[in-house]
Parts: sequence; structure tokens; C-alpha cells
Amino acid sequence: MNIIPCSIKTLKGLYDISGVEVGQHFYWQIGGSVVIAVRNPQTIPTDGQNFFEYVLEFIRDLSKTQIGEEYGPWVPFIGTMFLFIFVSNWSGALLPWKIIELPHGELAAPTNDINTTVALALLTSAAYFYAGLSKKGLSYFEKYIKPTPILLPINILEDFTKPLSLSFRLFGNILADELVVVVLVSLVPLVIPIPVMFLGLFTSGIQALIFATLAAAYIGESMEGHH
Repeated sequence: MNIIPCSIKTLKGLYDISGVEVGQHFYWQIGGSVVIAVRNPQTIPTDGQNFFEYVLEFIRDLSKTQIGEEYGPWVPFIGTMFLFIFVSNWSGALLPWKIIELPHGELAAPTNDINTTVALALLTSAAYFYAGLSKKGLSYFEKYIKPTPILLPINILEDFTKPLSLSFRLFGNILADELVVVVLVSLVPLVIPIPVMFLGLFTSGIQALIFATLAAAYIGESMEGHH
């Protein structure tokens, strides 16, 4: 009996069946792992599926607008930046953590810490350097002497000011918003702080959008000429 060939055919059949998919799935490649964005998508989307599809569409459009046609690989990075900052900002705008006293340190939104915002800005810097070098190779550094070598110091300084402006803009706005809410809660804890907290939710979302937009714009700028 040809047991081995039959077994191989059976295994191959099972392998082919395992590759069958029902519906459309969105995949992100993160390192060596594949992440599925939506499980069991429905023909008529549910509220949860609608929400996640809207968020994905928004981030994808933002990335495409700023980066260009080669935006695809950068959607996970821009999306992660936006969602992390958005959730962090809202956690501070919704709850005045600073009024809670701790023996050591304080409770606050993660983006209220300069270390967090600097880390996010440095990740952005690393991303746009990687994007430029991966597309242009060592010729990427020619941008520092264009349109004239006289601008070399200014062009180098620009790369240092980008992460500084990103980090301090986000840190300063979130810190100021939280301080205002804390002061109002301490003075008039019932009614007055509520409109300010709603305003904080709006500005927190805008700050997340600004950071993500600038990050995508810097990446697109470093890849300029290859769209």
C-alpha cells in the first residue's frame, strides 16, 4: 500500500483548507507576526466594526495624504502614534489625576511627562531617517547641501529642532490643560471645571492629530522624489 503518498496528499488537502478565508481581513505585519485588525467582519457592519473601520480609514487617509502612494508600510506606525497619544491625552482630560496625592510622584496623563513625549519624538526621528535611507541610500544625506552647501549647518539644525518642537509642543499643551483643570477643581469643584474638561478633550484630540500629521509629513519629506 502507498501509505506515505496518501498521507502527504491528506496533509496537503488539510493545508489547502486551512488557507480558505471567509470575508475580508485587514493584516498588519509587525516584525515576524501577522495581526488581524478585524475578526469575523460582517456584510452589514456592526457598530464596533464600523468604529474600527472608520479609525483605520482615517489613519490610512492621513498617511496617504502626507506620505504619498508609498504610505502603506507606515500606516501601523502612524496609527500607533495617533492612538497612543490620543488615549493618553484623554486619560488626563477626563480625570484630574493630579488631585490624587501619592507618597512619591504623581498621577497624570503619560503625555504629561517630558520623558514620554521626547521618546515619541525620537521614535519619529528614527522613522523618517530610516524612510529616507531605505529609499535613497547614502544619497539621502545630499539634502543637507541642497540647494547650496552654505545651508549645511541650518539643515543639520533642522533635524534637531523637529523632535524638540514635537516633544515640547505636546508636553506643554497637555501639562497646561491638566494644571488649569486641577486649579479649577480645587477652587470651584462643582460646575465650572466641566466645560474646561470638555475643551480639554477637544484640544487633546487635536494634539494627537497634529503629532501624527507632522510625523507622517516628516516621513513623506524624507522620501520626497520617490512617490
